[in-house]
Amino acid sequence: MSTAPYPIGSPGSPWGEAEVTAWRSHQTRKRSYAADVLSAIERLRARFDVVQYGLLDYPPDTYPLFALASRDWRDGLPVALVTGGVHGYETSGVHGALQFVERHAADYVGRFNLLVVPCVSPWAYERIHRWNMNAIDPNRSFREPSPAEESAALMRLVAPLRDRVLVHVDLHETTDSDEAEFRPALAARDGKPFEPGHTPDGFYVVGDTENPRLDFQQAVIAAVAKVTHIAPPDADGKIIGSPVVAPGVIHYALRQLGLCAGITLARYVTTTEVYPDSPRATPAQCCDAQVAAVTAALDYALAHP
Repeated sequence: MSTAPYPIGSPGSPWGEAEVTAWRSHQTRKRSYAADVLSAIERLRARFDVVQYGLLDYPPDTYPLFALASRDWRDGLPVALVTGGVHGYETSGVHGALQFVERHAADYVGRFNLLVVPCVSPWAYERIHRWNMNAIDPNRSFREPSPAEESAALMRLVAPLRDRVLVHVDLHETTDSDEAEFRPALAARDGKPFEPGHTPDGFYVVGDTENPRLDFQQAVIAAVAKVTHIAPPDADGKIIGSPVVAPGVIHYALRQLGLCAGITLARYVTTTEVYPDSPRATPAQCCDAQVAAVTAALDYALAHP
């Protein structure tokens, strides 16, 4: 990994508008939100209610934001929230959410009201990037007032249900590009030195420091272990700098950090982290791991209401 200064900005100086504009000029569309995501949502329209909850205006483009909701929504049922693509480059989060809806949502009819948001950040999805158009990380922006419209729109959607959500699964990936591009860019943007970290090889989950629910997190890990390998701790007993509290489980202060997984009052909350760059995992396995995590989380919440 290169230790050269990041090519935008000056070391030690936070970015201004000129640097953000320069950064944006390097971002190019590499895939299509319409072809990959909107077309899949359209195919599901016959079986689910499709809710447009926002519209991103990123000239010259606009991106409608959609959620899929149970058609048989009943006020007496608990709500299960699944979110993907908060970081647009984390592919299996987006396609894992869609795969769950297509193949498994019917298993929860009459047991959950499902609300699935497969792609929170479509501009970033198309550019295979972590940030939005304004060089803001949506997954540090779930707070009021939010600097990211992607985050603000999702919070508006979820607000009426915030105290009714029983389980929330937020689907993510940890990739080699985190260390090669995104963390160096973050350090440059904020005018801080870049300190290299360790990329874990395997799946892990992030629970809430304030509401850890370790048995729940371990149930998710056990289910995913049947699909792909679980990340071991590093030499210091950590994963991405946080102590491992059980195999494949770490904790973050979700609300304090402005993370998507902290937007509800759900009893059961987890953030998944798939490692798609592992030689031991295929793209299909990555999506299957996300689906296994969602179904395990929902099954556990039903068994422990």
